[in-house]
Amino acid sequence: MTALAGRDRTGEGQVVDLALIEPILTALGPQPTWYDQLGHVQPRTGNRSQNNAPRGTYLTADGTWVAVSTSAQSIAERVMVLVGRPDLIDAPWFATGEDRARHADVLDEAVGGWIARHTRADVLAAFEKAEAAVAPIQDVRDVMTDPQYQALNTITTVDDPELGPLRMQNVLFRLSGTPGAIRWAGRPHGADTEEVLTELGLTPADLAGLRAEGAL
Repeated sequence: MTALAGRDRTGEGQVVDLALIEPILTALGPQPTWYDQLGHVQPRTGNRSQNNAPRGTYLTADGTWVAVSTSAQSIAERVMVLVGRPDLIDAPWFATGEDRARHADVLDEAVGGWIARHTRADVLAAFEKAEAAVAPIQDVRDVMTDPQYQALNTITTVDDPELGPLRMQNVLFRLSGTPGAIRWAGRPHGADTEEVLTELGLTPADLAGLRAEGAL
C-alpha cells in the first residue's frame, strides 16, 4: 500500500521485497535490542515468558490444550483465586511480573494442576468469568468447525473432478469490490500436455507417436 501511494505521488513504481522470516522475527520482541545494549541472550523458555507468569500452555482433563496469559497484576491475582491458591498473592515475589516469572514452577503447578482437573469447556468458561485471558489451542479438527473461521469462510469447498468436493484454505484476504475465489484445486495430471507440446511445434502425429511409446 505504501508503494502504491508513492507511485500515485511520483508516477514511479518500486519493488516490494519481503521475506517470510522478517515478520516472524518480530515475534522475538525486544530481544535484538536487549542483545545490542546489554549483551543479553534469552535462553530457551518453551511456552514461558521471562517477563510474566503464569503464562503458558496447559493440558485439560479431556486431553486438549489451552493457552493462558496474565498480562497484568490484577489478572494474575484473579487467576490465583480461581485456581484455589489465593495464598500465593501475598508472597513477596508475586508483586511483579518479572518476579513471578522467576517462580513459574510454583505458578504452573497451581494453574496447570487446576486446569488438568477440568474440561476445556469448563476452563474457558471459568477464565472468561474471571476476566482472564485464555484461548483454546486448536488442531485442524477444531479449525474445520470453528464458528469464526466458518463466518469468514476461511476454509472453502472447491469441486474437484477427481476428488469431488474438496475443502482447503480460501483466499487469504477479503476485498469488498474484488473478493476473489478459488476456481479449481489444480488441473489433473497431464491435462495441458497436448496444448503445451503443440505450442512447442509437435504435430498430432508426433504426439500419437509419443503416446504409443509411453512417453506421454
